Amino acid sequence: MVLQTSDQGLSPAASAQSPAAAVGLSAAQAAQALKDDGPNELPDAQKRGLLVIARDTLSDPMFTLLLAAGVLYLVLGDLQEGLVLFGLVLMVLALTLYQEGKTERAIESLRDLTSPRALVLRDGVALRIAGREVVCGDVLMLAEGDRVPADAVLIQGTEVQADESLLTGEPLPVDKMVAGFDATHAAASPETTVYSGTLLVRGQGLARVIATGQHSEIGRIGQALGGLSLETSPLKQQMARLVKQIALLALFASLFLLAAYGLMRGDWLAALLAAIALAMALLPEEFSVVLTVIPALGAWRLSRQNVLTRRIAAIETLGATSVLCADKTGTLTENRMTVVELFVPPRQTPALPGGEGARPCATADRLSIDYANTTTLPECFHTLVEYSILASVTDPFDPMEKAFHRLGQHFLQDTEHLHRDWTLMQTYGLTPELRAMSHVWQARVGDAHVVAAKGAPEAIVDLCHLDSAAQARVADAVEAMAAKGLRVLAVAGGRFEGVDWPAIEHDFDFEFIGLLGLADPLRAEIPKAVTEAHSAGIRVVMITGDYPATALAIAAQAGLQPGPNGLLTGDELAHLTDAELQQRMGSVRVCARIAPTQKLRIVQALKAAGEVVAMTGDGVNDAPALKAAHVGVAMGGRGTDVAREAASIVLLDDNFASIVGAVRLGRRIFDNLRKSMSYILAVHMPIAGMALLPVLLGWPTMLFPLHIAFLELVIDPACSMVFENEPAESDVMQRPPRDVKQPLFGGMTLGLALLQGVGALAVVLVATVWGAAQLNEGGMRALAFAVLVFTNLALIFSNRSRVGSLWASLWVPNRTLWWVVTAALSLLGLVLYVPWLAGLFLFEPLPLVWLAAAAGLGLASVLWFELIKTIKSKMAP
Repeated sequence: MVLQTSDQGLSPAASAQSPAAAVGLSAAQAAQALKDDGPNELPDAQKRGLLVIARDTLSDPMFTLLLAAGVLYLVLGDLQEGLVLFGLVLMVLALTLYQEGKTERAIESLRDLTSPRALVLRDGVALRIAGREVVCGDVLMLAEGDRVPADAVLIQGTEVQADESLLTGEPLPVDKMVAGFDATHAAASPETTVYSGTLLVRGQGLARVIATGQHSEIGRIGQALGGLSLETSPLKQQMARLVKQIALLALFASLFLLAAYGLMRGDWLAALLAAIALAMALLPEEFSVVLTVIPALGAWRLSRQNVLTRRIAAIETLGATSVLCADKTGTLTENRMTVVELFVPPRQTPALPGGEGARPCATADRLSIDYANTTTLPECFHTLVEYSILASVTDPFDPMEKAFHRLGQHFLQDTEHLHRDWTLMQTYGLTPELRAMSHVWQARVGDAHVVAAKGAPEAIVDLCHLDSAAQARVADAVEAMAAKGLRVLAVAGGRFEGVDWPAIEHDFDFEFIGLLGLADPLRAEIPKAVTEAHSAGIRVVMITGDYPATALAIAAQAGLQPGPNGLLTGDELAHLTDAELQQRMGSVRVCARIAPTQKLRIVQALKAAGEVVAMTGDGVNDAPALKAAHVGVAMGGRGTDVAREAASIVLLDDNFASIVGAVRLGRRIFDNLRKSMSYILAVHMPIAGMALLPVLLGWPTMLFPLHIAFLELVIDPACSMVFENEPAESDVMQRPPRDVKQPLFGGMTLGLALLQGVGALAVVLVATVWGAAQLNEGGMRALAFAVLVFTNLALIFSNRSRVGSLWASLWVPNRTLWWVVTAALSLLGLVLYVPWLAGLFLFEPLPLVWLAAAAGLGLASVLWFELIKTIKSKMAP
């Protein structure tokens, strides 16, 4: 059986006993079943169609004000103004539908990518597919840590237990019985059925699907499981408070303007129009837009870099990560194991069962293996290779076990040392107490059983009860291999009479056979990624279960430079108090011989020290640490469903460099959010000011709802689409991580945005006074409006970079920006110089000289801010 895409497999027992008929459905049968029954999914309340988006948009206060203004125009008898305003409402609605639709499509694609996966047999080949593609009749390959994708009857299995608390509320795991390979829907019972949404907490096996989607047990109960969490993030909560405060300000200011205008001029309908215009100018409804669009599209961009965001709120934290804890195997290395060195100690005893003909070693022997040049394997090492295979899965998926099988196929093919006809009788798995696993085999009926064990050298030494001299000899050999960066495993063997299997492996009589050193090459891009992380102020901590010398060798290759106090072992950690561990983790760069359960203590110690922690993991036991970390990063290739569900980020390629790339993109997203927020607040101030101050100063009304609706056509795409497309700043990975306690939009950022808005308002007021002295009322209004538009565009360019100049920003590519600028200037030209439109906007044609002056004034409104950026850049180290 060949697994095209897989990270786990059946136990040796299950593999050895698999019927030949276990081929599953054919591709054609599966496609037809999917067409007949539909996808294996439940109704998702989070999906939003265009009608729902339109309904939500029209219920927004801004649209309510626009519609009220349009109705008021009609009441006043201004049919054209009312119709044009309704037309602008439709244009803004269309733009919003486009933005929200694009966002929804991005979120939907993420839901598809992050949905539970399933390993199924199709045409006799194991395939990893999306859970929604599972159909009735599929044969599922299930292993510990898997989330069951559909109701299925167990046709084969070993010690299968399932957590059914999702369905029953009962916390205790439920034992499952095998119904038989030919079992059908009719033979299914609660004891033989694994249910959709439940979790395998023990064992592995094959199960035939009998119900999918709404026909499954969970579908009948009516619980819909969300794929991508859309919980309210701290950032959205912060912005909700700010918007509520500004909305209250808009309400009181509008009521004040209504009363002042009505009392001063006696025209209460015009006063109502002015009050509506002021409310529209003050309401920052764009905040909610950018807080949805920019993170969602950012998550979509992350997915294109092999990083899936399961919780959008994690993007806020990703760029603030200060400590990045990464697994060595498969994340820093390629997870492509090759046996490159063997060691056998001197052994005077006869050959172990199954190893007949192998020469015992009078002295300790070492052998370096190069597949290109090594053609034969000395007999002294035959037993070591033989027993390493016997202690492994028959049809392996683990890279180490694949390496053992490859070694045997290369050197022991067609010899008596490969035992495809032996029967696996019993297995003993890895435990936290003993980092070793054993298999018990039967060669021929009546013969003694052969026991093969492999695991961590100290565990195998413990099983073999070696004397101190032998232990020292093995320790020296392990240290020598580990110093080369090799992963070292030890192998032992023995025999056992009868079938009354011991409860623990220590009750077998083992003999130490030897050591295997495996090379797992460091990914080529890791040193550069580690350097980039360090330059960004991120401390990288490598965590591994390997021997300390192996870990230090790989750390040196990766550029981690642990230093004298940079190594922490699992044994040391176990004896430290929480306070001592917190202090110790301040200098640690490498954690070796770490058990998965110890990762949680590492995360908690780092968090207690005030660090923002990202933690990688792939196994069931990693889930608590992934959940506890600020950003849990699960492996998409080899990770379990439990780990993926506990994490907020999933790496599709299991590559450390992708995490660093995600941090870069996370910082870019946060920067763009801040830029967009600054622009929104700054641009609303001159608009609100020009809606309020002319009335209080006794000037003609400058802005009506029609004018503000026009400006919204520029503001809406600018704040979301333009800033979302902004590339990362050149120094984005040269800054220290930001303080997560500081708000996105507060302090200096808020102050500068307010000053930008005040500066823009001052320029527009100066232009209005100047125009009043030189132009009639229509010309003055046209000049003020043109200056507002140019000021708006200048604020967009000025806020594109926190350090770069406005001039430099002109050469930074952003195609969306130039579409928005072109559209804004074109529309401005139409409303200024097309007589019909100019009449609706109460404009007089503006001479080109005055239009050029308006452009100059718009640019002048941000010159002071550009000066501040220049001074800050020169003062920066």
